[in-house]
Amino acid sequence: MKNKIITLALLREARIDENRTPLSPAQVSIILNKFSNIKIIVQPSNRRCFKDEDYQKAGAQITDDLSSANIIFGVKEVDISSLIKNKTYLFFSHTSKVRQYIGQTIKDEAIIYKKELLREIIKKKITLIDYENIREISGEAYRYLGFGRFAGIIGTYNTLNLYLKLFNKKSLPRAFEINNYKEIKKLISKQNFNKIKILLTGSGRASKGSIELLKQANIKQVSISDYLNNKNDKAVFCNISAKEHIEKKDGKEISKVKNYLFETDMLIACHYWEPKFPKFFYSNQINEFKNLKIIGDITCDINGAIPTTIRSTSIAKPYYSIDINTMKEIDLGGKGIAVMAVDNLPSELPQDASEEFGSSVISEVLPSLINKDDGRINRATTASNGKFFKNFSYLNDFIN
Repeated sequence: MKNKIITLALLREARIDENRTPLSPAQVSIILNKFSNIKIIVQPSNRRCFKDEDYQKAGAQITDDLSSANIIFGVKEVDISSLIKNKTYLFFSHTSKVRQYIGQTIKDEAIIYKKELLREIIKKKITLIDYENIREISGEAYRYLGFGRFAGIIGTYNTLNLYLKLFNKKSLPRAFEINNYKEIKKLISKQNFNKIKILLTGSGRASKGSIELLKQANIKQVSISDYLNNKNDKAVFCNISAKEHIEKKDGKEISKVKNYLFETDMLIACHYWEPKFPKFFYSNQINEFKNLKIIGDITCDINGAIPTTIRSTSIAKPYYSIDINTMKEIDLGGKGIAVMAVDNLPSELPQDASEEFGSSVISEVLPSLINKDDGRINRATTASNGKFFKNFSYLNDFIN
């Protein structure tokens, strides 16, 4: 595509609670100045975190009609009815974890939607490139793109705010109400989290974002040994990676997270998880964790590693509680474990999150997408020309 005129398009997001964008107006301007063979069109949106006129000032054309676009960028799953045949789409399809649903009767609306979306992509011979799979090498390697840092920051802010709400303290304004990361850092640094003990899982972008905010809240990071064996006179957290909480026993992988939860008041989950990985613990073990009162599931895998995550929550209503005996949802603040499981956390700070994401799109994706691919785009291509690529052939079983 080197010398050919290429038209990029920014989608209007289908979800009413989604206001992020893959590129800011300033980044549109950067691209148009850097690549002389690129044009950019933007679908108008009154929900997007940047105004249509700012994109227009940056040099983009504002139009509902994306038929002239070669490559279409979105954030979350696309509206099925709006898919245009033979186009190339980039968005988070979240289809890499659907293996567990193959051969099952599916009642979850989100999973049913994924199935219908993939069917339409195959039918319309669309090329689908999933941001999640644009990686350094194949497998579970470094991801070039992600909103993970801000997921970790906002998820941790929400979870700490849940603590303030539950324990008769004045809770802070929500992140989307503040809409400024600097202000959020100032606010959280003035709070007192007593002697709370927090276990944080994961080693990727989300966990790094979480650590960033925990330290801003003056919560001290301690070693595993210190966390398990010492009495601390102030709030502390311990971060464990997959290597530190997964062990092999009788040829099977099992999770050691359970061993840390006896000492834990709050669990913040930022780990990457797939159905082939062990669960952290099971519902019949929750009664053993006498101190555990709050779980912030930033990863938000429904029926995944953490049994209390029975559904995702929304920005408008981020919390629910689980009765530890029945595993049924109860009113927040009742006897049980309180859960934060918002599945689009970065949308609470959409401009900051979009700017960071767009920067990676420009540096790590566009050159391989429009010039010479070093393999990262090919590896991330889920489907093209009416077929799933080899690494995603299991999706045939899922949609059928």
